[in-house]
Amino acid sequence: MAEFHKLLARLKGALETPSPVAMHENHHAAPMPVTSHAQRAELASTFARELEAVSGRFLGTLSAEAAAASVASIAKETGAHRAAIGEGVVTKMSLFSAALEAEGCTVMKPRGLEKNGNRAALIEQFANCDIGVAEAHYAIASTGTFAVVTAEARPSSLTLLPPISVIIVNIDRVVADLAEAIEAFGVETFTHNRVSMITGPSRTADIEKRIVMGVHGPKMLCGAIIWPENE
Repeated sequence: MAEFHKLLARLKGALETPSPVAMHENHHAAPMPVTSHAQRAELASTFARELEAVSGRFLGTLSAEAAAASVASIAKETGAHRAAIGEGVVTKMSLFSAALEAEGCTVMKPRGLEKNGNRAALIEQFANCDIGVAEAHYAIASTGTFAVVTAEARPSSLTLLPPISVIIVNIDRVVADLAEAIEAFGVETFTHNRVSMITGPSRTADIEKRIVMGVHGPKMLCGAIIWPENE
């Protein structure tokens, strides 16, 4: 019970602390202070364990190039032909586009597709994609959760509609718990943006109380932590 009260106190403090930057759709998340190598490694290990505990597939703690190659392997393994890739937060997503195209996938990017009344067309295209690739702003180690801020070039449909969802996150954006994530985002982010908290693939137990995967969203969720090679 004491730990629960501590969590509530941290949440209250995070929400009452004003944030100097509102993270609107074309703004990146504020940089996180760099923790020690050992702390980052521990957070990565915890996140990997918790992601797999909720039926996610952890691809590894990888360089961006290795992560792109791993995503291309998933496309080959699953017979994917169409992929949607959102704008990155700190990672060059062109690496993933190139790797998927080399594997024979047609790659589409969402920027500009929602303008001029094309939202329905965007949703239809994403629904016809086999795999969606997005970068999270933060990841919560204690629950294996990705936190993604919706933007024109990173719409929520990117992580909801394709049956295979791949989400990456930079190692310096893996935080310990929900309270730390809220503090990192700042209250202004939640005021002006839609933040998706994604924990494992879609599942429901509404049908005869049996767990069924992929009914309301992706059937497969793959995650990777990007650890730059020069660190």
